[in-house]
Amino acid sequence: MGRTLAEILDAAAEGRFPPPDGGTTVVAQEHRRDAGVLAFTAHSVVFTDEDPEWVLATLAALDCDALAATMNPRFLAALLDRTGRRTDTIDLLTVAGPLPGRPPLRLRETTDPDHSRVRRALRRRHDVRVWSADGGVLVLGRGVAGRWEAAVEVDEDVRHRGLGRELARAARHLVPDGQPVWAQQATGNARSVRAFQAAGYRPVGAEALMALPS
Repeated sequence: MGRTLAEILDAAAEGRFPPPDGGTTVVAQEHRRDAGVLAFTAHSVVFTDEDPEWVLATLAALDCDALAATMNPRFLAALLDRTGRRTDTIDLLTVAGPLPGRPPLRLRETTDPDHSRVRRALRRRHDVRVWSADGGVLVLGRGVAGRWEAAVEVDEDVRHRGLGRELARAARHLVPDGQPVWAQQATGNARSVRAFQAAGYRPVGAEALMALPS
């Protein structure tokens, strides 16, 4: 493909995906912090500074469906062992376009660098900003390949009232420079998946992000 990870993600945000040819593209990391695997429809992208020949040979040696090889636990474990990194889960990767104006939800920005949500976000993102609402928190920051990523957190005692959806939608108003905003949801977290899709985020693929050890 001859493109960088940032270019692949920019195209995906516009609905232009790698060819569904069953192949795997290996590209370099764009930040030391972020390595991992993106699985689109019938094409995967592995972003790592490891030897591309090792990646492709390891995939070819798996006894599994080639279309599923990059998300096979054996390949992910091999990549984690080789890089010394760690991972939490395979996420659904979603994206939405920006919205004009201020968000209708009343938000208060948190600037305290010692806030627990700020500290957590800085392990995964840079240029982090955090807003709070009654019963919830919205985090916006630059993550993989510099893309803007949103994450939300809703207190248990105010769930099922649409706050998660409102926070996710607010990120589309707050994202700078008319950029798309990305969000990952653990595939088993059905409430989060529903909230982001109700806020206009569309699924584009699956992602296994591999972070440096703490």
